Amino acid sequence: MNQNSTISDIRPDPTQTGPILIVPYMWIGDFVRGHTAVRLLKARWPNRPVDLLSTTLCAPLADYMPGVRQAIVYDLPRGRIALDKQKELAARLRQQNYQTALMMPRTWKSALAPTLAGIPERIGFFGEARFGVINDLRRGERALPRMVDKMAALTFPPNAVREARDWPMPQLEVPQAEITAWRAKNNLGDGPAIALAPGAVGPSKRWTYYAEAARELAQRGFEVWIVGGPGEKEQATDIVAAGGPRVRDLTGTDLRNGILALAAAAEVISNDSGLLHVAGAIGTPSIGIFGPTSPYHWAPLNGLAATMKRAVNLPCQPCHKPVCTANDHACMRDITTSEVVETALKVIAEKTQNRPVPVST
Repeated sequence: MNQNSTISDIRPDPTQTGPILIVPYMWIGDFVRGHTAVRLLKARWPNRPVDLLSTTLCAPLADYMPGVRQAIVYDLPRGRIALDKQKELAARLRQQNYQTALMMPRTWKSALAPTLAGIPERIGFFGEARFGVINDLRRGERALPRMVDKMAALTFPPNAVREARDWPMPQLEVPQAEITAWRAKNNLGDGPAIALAPGAVGPSKRWTYYAEAARELAQRGFEVWIVGGPGEKEQATDIVAAGGPRVRDLTGTDLRNGILALAAAAEVISNDSGLLHVAGAIGTPSIGIFGPTSPYHWAPLNGLAATMKRAVNLPCQPCHKPVCTANDHACMRDITTSEVVETALKVIAEKTQNRPVPVST
């Protein structure tokens, strides 16, 4: 396979049937991004079942990923080895008779249960002295610019991937019947709604003006849904108070609720967060707001309806820091409510006129 090949160049091998386990990153956005690896594996080996190790939080995502047979749901403790838990997980993995395991994180701990389970082929990048637990140890991760490039590289033979490529996009297929039942259960009617995802890991990635945007969109006649986890509850309460009765707080602990909200919405406005990746993989037109992070490196592989950034980068952009330490968060504060709302209205108008949604960069 040449170094510029893509999925269309893969020659399928239907003769192999041994199951494959992917150990992905357990952040929501990275978990979604990992579906590209699933698609590449299924293109290479259409008859090899592909499973994902998952936390309870991320497990609902696997239910909507084409090509995934099942999620192995097990919540390992963070910050410690927990050998008893690793052995318990290994016993579950052993029952599945996996022939290959791909460890996306570079941690020693991520490879321990697959090793204890006796999975014969264990593939991963060099990191944390993983000699003995990874028996197909790869180098060159740092030369790959994006997370998706690093994950995709592990699905190919060693050294087959040395640069960024146009990989197959992650997909989440949410049945319309589930969306309809979810809307009915939550008394949300069937009118167009705009979902706002105000959360992000670290305050520096959080846009300043969601309350004002919710109020403006509600005044234009849209239903507005606030989606996110328990960490966004206080923020959602403030946005609802500012926006009025058309604004609903749909935050909660169950990610499936968020998935269905993003699938049901006519449009999504989101920070650089996991939910932006979920919306992109579903195919809902999405506006991504970026300040301290680079859209090239961290935006969904799926095309966004619009990428909102400051017109001219500050000297500190992109800093990739969770908390602003310079310029008083100007990279996000200088993206105005009117800019985002007008872009949202334009996207909605183009969607309702059955015109393709442009991708801005």
